[in-house]
Amino acid sequence: MEWILALFDGRSLAILGAALAMGLAGTGSAKGVGIAGEAAAGVLTEDPGKFGQTLLLQALPGTQGIYGMIIAFLIILKIGLIGGSPVELTTAQGFQFLFAALPIGIAGLTSGIAQGRASAACMGIIAKRPEELGKAMMYPALVETYAVLALLISFLMWLGITV
Repeated sequence: MEWILALFDGRSLAILGAALAMGLAGTGSAKGVGIAGEAAAGVLTEDPGKFGQTLLLQALPGTQGIYGMIIAFLIILKIGLIGGSPVELTTAQGFQFLFAALPIGIAGLTSGIAQGRASAACMGIIAKRPEELGKAMMYPALVETYAVLALLISFLMWLGITV
């Protein structure tokens, strides 16, 4: 029974939030970068000179993982897990950290994959008309908007938590 209570300890919930922010957003980025990389490899079989352009499109879905890492780092910093002595948290505070991590975790997972698909589709533009790289980048960049909004909400929620 004690182990169940330990799971709902404030610090455990906050650490779970940090892990979900990084884990979910990182998974979305890894999947998205992989999807775009598969398409980029196809373009490079025809023209290896397009490496830089395809790499740029492949890198775009990687930002969600960075956003998740930022929120995870802010959480573990605020609870004193690094850079100080650990803070005692109530269960309510732990849930606040957990819920603050969810927007970037969930949006990072889904937008990372969607951005990877958009980047993969835009590899066709690079294959046929490499001079249109700017236009090709706009489609995956629009998906990025929702990851940035989720980062902003997670950050604002984190900012409002007092310890």
